[in-house]
Amino acid sequence: MRSIFRVAGTSNRNHYIYCVVEESLVVKIGNVWYTNFMKIQVIISVLACKLTRFAIRLLGRGGTDFPGRVALKLCPNLLGFLAKDVTTILVTGTNGKTTTSRMIEQSLLDSGISFFANKSGANLLSGVTAEFAANSTWTGKCRYTHALIESDEAALKQISSYVDAKVIVVTNVFRDQLDRYGEVSHTLENLKIGISHSPNAVLCLNADDSLCTSLADGVQNPVIFYGVNTPVYENRVEELSDAPYCIHCKHEYVYDYVTYGHLGGYRCPNCGYQRPQPSVCVNKILQSDMDGTQVVFQVDDRLEKAKIHLPGGYNIYNACAAMTVGKALGLSVKTVAQSLDHFACGFGRMEKFNLGQAQMRMILIKNPAGCNQVLNFVTDFSQPFIFVVCLNDRAQDGKDVSWIWDVDFEKLVQMGDVLTHLYVSGIRAEDMAVRFLYAGMPREKITVMKDYTQLLKVCTTQENPIYCMPTYTAMLELRGIISKEYGYKNFWE
Repeated sequence: MRSIFRVAGTSNRNHYIYCVVEESLVVKIGNVWYTNFMKIQVIISVLACKLTRFAIRLLGRGGTDFPGRVALKLCPNLLGFLAKDVTTILVTGTNGKTTTSRMIEQSLLDSGISFFANKSGANLLSGVTAEFAANSTWTGKCRYTHALIESDEAALKQISSYVDAKVIVVTNVFRDQLDRYGEVSHTLENLKIGISHSPNAVLCLNADDSLCTSLADGVQNPVIFYGVNTPVYENRVEELSDAPYCIHCKHEYVYDYVTYGHLGGYRCPNCGYQRPQPSVCVNKILQSDMDGTQVVFQVDDRLEKAKIHLPGGYNIYNACAAMTVGKALGLSVKTVAQSLDHFACGFGRMEKFNLGQAQMRMILIKNPAGCNQVLNFVTDFSQPFIFVVCLNDRAQDGKDVSWIWDVDFEKLVQMGDVLTHLYVSGIRAEDMAVRFLYAGMPREKITVMKDYTQLLKVCTTQENPIYCMPTYTAMLELRGIISKEYGYKNFWE
């Protein structure tokens, strides 16, 4: 029979070849055609990936990405083969991917579902491939029925080409790492392409984000909107909106309320584009403190109280996204709500450490929106505290650190003596110190300490709580020292 299939090793839809083969030798997986000779490639690639990962772990390293790159060199279409017949949930968006994934992970665990997750945070094509290979037999058969995959928003279009996702949740769309992602319109386009590769996926979209909501335009996928029906902060920091104008007619939005950033009850008075009514929402915030938040969820017509054991208004959105995935998968509303009280938080995401006599919360930052939400959290309490900011500009952090000038650090200055001292560290520590001086922070309150070991040693002597805001690579370095010196798990565990 005369057949057509894609050339192995290319994602270009125009690269096809014709050949005469037996019908049994050709199979379509996702968007890619495979032939039986590829089974040998798959076996070799999976074994190479497993062995590389094992060797790296023996050296005490994470091994989250490189094994996948090795495997993809040997079999470029490996992910499509490994993900076949696996019910896959993709979590993407600018902020909140990791925490949302950990919440969903706990709900799957409590529901008795067989699954694996890329909890190490390796969310590019190579990292996701490595995770599938690690959780498959040497022949490429996945050991689990479900996969929970955090996907980088720029990598979604690649990953979704090989994975037939059953659920895609998009947390939000904010300006992030301009040197890599460009403006929000570019991020939005990447997400649209990724969704176009996933015709069988239920879309779980943030109704409060006008950019995120627009992803539902013109798609055939079932869509479940989620949102927060009430403001989450009494006194918000001053923020620049990443989406002040209507995505359709460019008229300025009117807001009935704002939760943070450009999220809230938006509507366009010109063309009528507005926040859709969410099927899953937070109707009421009952209590919020430094340990967590108690809320009332509404899932369709059902009300369910829940305690989210991480503080911060942005974690209310993450929890709402997890509840929405539960609805998409048909899980018990009560089970998912209860899971929010005991999930394991992602590394560096509101993670709490006991360092000697001191208590530190480590909260990853990477863009103005996320950083401002951390400030909303820490400035909401009157207990004296110490603040630490670690700013790096490596590729994973984003080379452009000009975003720090769009963060309302002035809010910290207004706290007066409640903020007892400020430590700045990292490759760009001096830039961070200058930003705080311009914000009005007294010079005597600022200490530049670029050595992480010395910084943590100073932290152990503090009596007041410590809030540490590192960028990504700084967070990995700090956690490495903490894991070694204080007995905490490595980030990939």
